[in-house]
Amino acid sequence: MDLETLREKHPRFVYDSYDLSQGENSVKIIFNFVLEPNVVFQPKLTIPKRTEVQQQILENFAFHLGMIEAISYWKAACPKELLVKAGNLSAQQVSWWHDLFIHGLGELFYKNGIDFSASDFLQIIPDSQGARDLGKHTKRASGRDLVLIGGGKDSTVTLELLGTTEGRKAGLALNPTRATKETAKNAGFDDLITIDRSIDRKLLELNKAGYINGHTPFSAYLAFLGVFAGVLNDFENVISSNERGAGEGNILFHGIDVNHQYSKSYRFEKLFREYCSQYLSDEIQYFSFLRPLYDLQVSELFSIYPKQREAFKSCNIKKYDDSWCNECAKCSFVYLSMFPFLGRDETIRIFGEDLFQKQETIQMIRELVGLGKYKPFDCVGTTEESTLAVALSIQKYRQSGEEIPKLLAQLEKELKIDDEKTVKTLEDRIRKGWGLDNFLPEEYVLILKNALIKVQP
Repeated sequence: MDLETLREKHPRFVYDSYDLSQGENSVKIIFNFVLEPNVVFQPKLTIPKRTEVQQQILENFAFHLGMIEAISYWKAACPKELLVKAGNLSAQQVSWWHDLFIHGLGELFYKNGIDFSASDFLQIIPDSQGARDLGKHTKRASGRDLVLIGGGKDSTVTLELLGTTEGRKAGLALNPTRATKETAKNAGFDDLITIDRSIDRKLLELNKAGYINGHTPFSAYLAFLGVFAGVLNDFENVISSNERGAGEGNILFHGIDVNHQYSKSYRFEKLFREYCSQYLSDEIQYFSFLRPLYDLQVSELFSIYPKQREAFKSCNIKKYDDSWCNECAKCSFVYLSMFPFLGRDETIRIFGEDLFQKQETIQMIRELVGLGKYKPFDCVGTTEESTLAVALSIQKYRQSGEEIPKLLAQLEKELKIDDEKTVKTLEDRIRKGWGLDNFLPEEYVLILKNALIKVQP
């Protein structure tokens, strides 16, 4: 179904209200959305709580979680108007949310051929008559670190490096997989706060009927959810594991740099911290522990934790099947980025096959190093670090005396990385790099820098 037809059929999306209830150990929220004229959505969320929080503060967080949740449902038809009745929004907040909708859905717009550039493409209209009073959280927390866990290599490295620090800490998992639970346990995070989120099945039915579907800014959702969980469970720091290269986009489209990882980027982190401090809480600190590092550096750090190799899974396609699809860009990049530090036998053992020899992943790897139309739409490293990973993988083969795969030999010529000086320049910039755009407190800077010293050549 084309966009014009959908927008004519569904001219307005309404964030009508939310139903908030709390028991002794949890908070439950049901969001009430209407895709006019007659499609009602009611997604649900249950968050554990261990401390008492004022009702007005609960209302504020519930309202904001509804705003971020609404993106997934609004996108089905991209109505021209988004009417917000559930809570108050200032003009400044409206502008902030409009920016998130546009940048966070950039990939969806690109893949569906949607021109979002018109000034009236999306109008967010506050109409909060009768909305409940909202309050900002100001109580200082007594706990220390709440770490967002996804079960992949990035959050695993964060868990391992923070697992030995003093002070109360816990992991936070949304609909956790086996990998999520096991990586946390292996790192000594015995306290795992688990959140249950259920999607309204009507959205899936609309997708099957030809409504618009695609990527949403999931890490932005986790940021709002993490800060709320931090308040409910008395934590000071809410820590994600987004790395430096997440800011590199995939393709330019109607004037914006479309980025699959937009809500993992430094730009989003900065804007979210400002928004959180002004409207949600200035006592909770949200930051990414791995922000100064490239993904390739994270893979090198991961390689020193052998007990986690069986536990982690990074494939998004097979995430809930607890396996690797060995065909997507994410599998291709993780294989490529780990190979230089684990070697052929161990990397193949983890993935079950040699992805340098697999037809489906050969093209993916070529795209990862910039030899495609655009960088793959997945959570992968920059083209430069993928290029360096190819060079380091070739070095690994030569050191072992094994035959270099045809793909790598061909890429060495095409990328002109057969010169030691070229590879060293890349290594100095990436493998030994440190991004200054980060929000790490000084003690966390020291933890991360000390870890790098142990693995760098």
